This record gives sequence, structure tokens and C-alpha cells, in this order.
Amino acid sequence: RTANGERRTANGERRTANGERRKAKGERRKAKGERRKAHLDVTVSDGKFQKRITLDSCPTTLDTYLSTPMISLLNQRVLITGGSRGIGKAAALLFARAGADVMISYQSREADAKATVADIEWLGRKAFAFSGDLADPVVVDGLFTACQAKLGGLDCFVGNAGIWPVEDVPLKSMEPARWRKTMAANLDSIFLTTRAAIRMMAPGGRIVLVGSTAGQRGESMHADYAATKGAMISLVKSLAIECAPEITVNCVAPGWVDTEMSGSAFSDGGKERIAKTIPLQRVPPAEDIAGPILFLCSPLARHITGEILNVNGGSVLCG
Repeated sequence: RTANGERRTANGERRTANGERRKAKGERRKAKGERRKAHLDVTVSDGKFQKRITLDSCPTTLDTYLSTPMISLLNQRVLITGGSRGIGKAAALLFARAGADVMISYQSREADAKATVADIEWLGRKAFAFSGDLADPVVVDGLFTACQAKLGGLDCFVGNAGIWPVEDVPLKSMEPARWRKTMAANLDSIFLTTRAAIRMMAPGGRIVLVGSTAGQRGESMHADYAATKGAMISLVKSLAIECAPEITVNCVAPGWVDTEMSGSAFSDGGKERIAKTIPLQRVPPAEDIAGPILFLCSPLARHITGEILNVNGGSVLCG
């Protein structure tokens, strides 16, 4: 009986010790939960292994973390020039899907601009359109005044407006009028609008200019167009240094894109012939260019500036 009593006493002591350990363990879990309010450890499994990922800046719950879009520009204010069609329209709709409010500029295609605005509003975002020649300083002043009034400021600027003269003309035969028209539409407008965007933006702003492979390798019979896009690339590299660290400045350089502007080159089997010269063997839609533009305006690209992002299917491989 004495031995049994001693064993019962020992068991009681062990139970007491176990209870104290459980209590301590609960307190540690509570403390760990408090820490996770600002610091979350996520275990990710692909079926083969598990990896513990530490996130310094994260939502308070795993469900919130997993449901947050990779690219969210919620309530960002975006201005896209040449936004009524083509690459500009595709970008405007993609920014709206990412949660941004968008203003577009256009020159004369009012019906197309209204359709773009309606599509953005259908996506649940604010949208506005402004018309005019962006080579005119007065028009550009009006555009940015409207941007301030309608959007309340500017977080992202996409310089997309421009022209590609359809007619093949060697430089020796090119009239000064065509040269000046291309310079005004593609370069003067970029100077005026980008300058205005820099003046309006607060720190954290993003600028993306839409260039071309023509600015990297030239384009025979379109030397005027190639010269403007080459100048744009140099402008981006200059501004990346000037505007750092407050604003990032980058360029997306597409090759051939399936838009109305390239329609004449695609007729009579031209599109198929062009596709065969591209390593990826396809002419992309405008949406394929809009994605990289959105990326460069997102927090994922916060450490990228002065970059010329090639979106050409491998047809030009510039570093």
C-alpha cells in the first residue's frame, strides 16, 4: 500500500508537470500568433517537398495572403496617351482590371475613346478621356490639368501615343514635312507629356514609354520613325538617372503587333510572312504588350529603372 501511494503521488506530480508544460506551450503559441500579426510564416507544398517562407510584409492571415492578386494597382491613378485603341486601349483595360482609375488621351477617334471609357467603367473603375494634339504645349497643359481635376493626381504615366508612317520612303526622297510630322507626333509629344508627368508625380511614381524594335536596330524606309524611337530609348536612360530615386522610368519595346496601325503591312499575306521571321512564329495581340507595361508600373518592378524591356518574340535580342 505504501508503494502504491508513492506511485500515485509520483503520477500526480507528473500530471502537474505536464499541465505546466501545456500551459507554457499555449503561452508560446499565443505569443507566436501575436508576432504573426506583423510577420507570417507560410508553409508551401508542391507535393514533393515543403518549404517555409518568411514574409516581412504580409497580410494578417494566410487566406488573405493567398487571395491577394500578384499585381494590384488598387486606386492608383493612371494616364495613358493614345488610349483609344491598340496597345493603349489594351493597357487601359488591364490597368482597370488591376484596380486603377484611368484617363486616356486620343487625337480624333472620339467613338473609340468613348468605347474604351465605357469598358473601363464596366470594370468598376473611374475613366475619363481627353482629346487633342499632344505636340501642342497648350493641349498638354489642358490634359494634365484635367488629370489633376478628375483623378486628383498621377501615379503612373504610360507614353504610348505615336504614329508609324505607312508609306515606304528612303531618306534621300523624304520631304521635310513628313520628317517634322513624325518628330512632332512621336518625340515632341513624348517630351511634353513626360515632362508634365514628372512635374505632377509624387515619389513612388512610375513612367513607362512605349518604344519599338525600330529604335534598337533601325528600320529602312522608315528612318524618321526609327529615329524617334531611338531617341526615346536614350531619353528613358537619361530620365532614369534624373528621376531616381523618386520615380522609375522604363520602356517597353515591341516588335510587330497585331493592331490597326500595322494593318497595311499585314495585308495580302503580309502577317503570315512577318510571323515566319519571328522566332516565336507569331504576331502578338496588343494584350501581350499591355502585360509588361502593367508589370513595370507595379510594386514587383520597384527596383527596375532605365530598362528597355523587349517584347518582340525574340526578333531583336538587345541586352
